Amino acid sequence: MGRGRVELKRIENKINRQVTFSKRRNGIMKKAYELSVLCDAEIALIIFSSRGKLFEFGSPEHLLGEDLDMLSLKELQQLERQLESSLSHARQKRTQIMLNQMEELKKKERHLGDINKQLKHKLGADGGSMRPLHGSWRSDAGASIDAFPNHSSNMDTEPTLQIGRYHQYVPSEATIPRSSGAGNGFMSGWAV
Repeated sequence: MGRGRVELKRIENKINRQVTFSKRRNGIMKKAYELSVLCDAEIALIIFSSRGKLFEFGSPEHLLGEDLDMLSLKELQQLERQLESSLSHARQKRTQIMLNQMEELKKKERHLGDINKQLKHKLGADGGSMRPLHGSWRSDAGASIDAFPNHSSNMDTEPTLQIGRYHQYVPSEATIPRSSGAGNGFMSGWAV
């Protein structure tokens, strides 16, 4: 049983419209091929998508320009005008797409320029007070207790399991906050 008659109007859903375009485009190209083979007909099919992409089909003799000996001068001129018109339309569409892309890129460039100016202004207002991070990253597989300058090496520590590569941050003296009391339950230098 068939699915019934489809109402012919523009499909509003963008995804459904694209799927329908692809399926029907393939279908019409298949039909054009079948017609050219079954009936020995010369067929040319040119399809432009909504985005200006070109899809084409042509029976071999038509695209190669063979079998033109049978055409009269008037028919050749008409064919030439049709081809020139199609080529002109394709070039106009290509130019329009390129101009649109250039305009979009210019908008993005202006937008990024504005963001850049805002960031420069913000940095200038702060007086450029961004502080660099002090310290270094170590890439040793094992971490030693000597990496932490504020505790002694005879301190009892719990064993830790290290799997894989371990990167340990070794802070400099300037970035470690000093804790005055030992009764807060935190190791010296790591009080929050």
